[in-house]
Amino acid sequence: MTAVELPSTTTLLSIRDAELEFPNGTRALESVDLDVSRGEFVSIVGPSGCGKSTLLRVVSGLTDCTAGDVAVNTETIGYVFQEATLLPWRSVRDNVALLAELDGLSKTERYGRADIALDLVGLREFGKHLPHQLSGGMRMRASVARSLTLAPELFLFDEPFGALDEITRQRLNEELAGLFHSQGFGAVLVTHSVTEAVFLSTRVIVMSGRPGTIVEEIEIPFAYPREPSIQFDPEFIAIAERVSTALREAHS
Repeated sequence: MTAVELPSTTTLLSIRDAELEFPNGTRALESVDLDVSRGEFVSIVGPSGCGKSTLLRVVSGLTDCTAGDVAVNTETIGYVFQEATLLPWRSVRDNVALLAELDGLSKTERYGRADIALDLVGLREFGKHLPHQLSGGMRMRASVARSLTLAPELFLFDEPFGALDEITRQRLNEELAGLFHSQGFGAVLVTHSVTEAVFLSTRVIVMSGRPGTIVEEIEIPFAYPREPSIQFDPEFIAIAERVSTALREAHS
């Protein structure tokens, strides 16, 4: 699928002083400021319960913040959840075409896009399979492909690989980094894995414990495409240690 051509300086997401307090009085987010532009891959790490996933829900419009401003400067957002959420009675190809179908695209157009997306994630030959016939990693690929059919300018990833084994997770990290490099979207990833965050990102955001606020932003200097071996580079290790230290301090 052809990447959407936007100016490299296009700001897709702008959050200013965002706060969220639930009706029961729980304060989930406090004074969050964040910008994400086209061509940026931003990972968010922080203690459990600090509001990382809640922040994605605010960005997507599923949850409203109670104070501050959230501006999403695109109408095409891809959202990949922790579970693949595929419909069990639909084939993989039909699942991937679903969002395009709901968006009103013709049958020819939506299946054309689905086939391109399946090619991008390496699942074209599994298009006729049902979800239960796929591995966990393949189901997550199908979930990513489903969002790709709408050519999102902004991708939101909520711990999509957290339940996978380490080898599969690393492989999908490599594939996602490749997709990001080729498609040029903006991305926000919530993850508990420091290595995953550093490997995938142009920038890592560290959040404090609840109420979550940003306590550190760390730029990642490595060019794309990234090889798995970069994780053994001394600079990569030093950056991962810096993220881990910030996490420990945020959790203390």
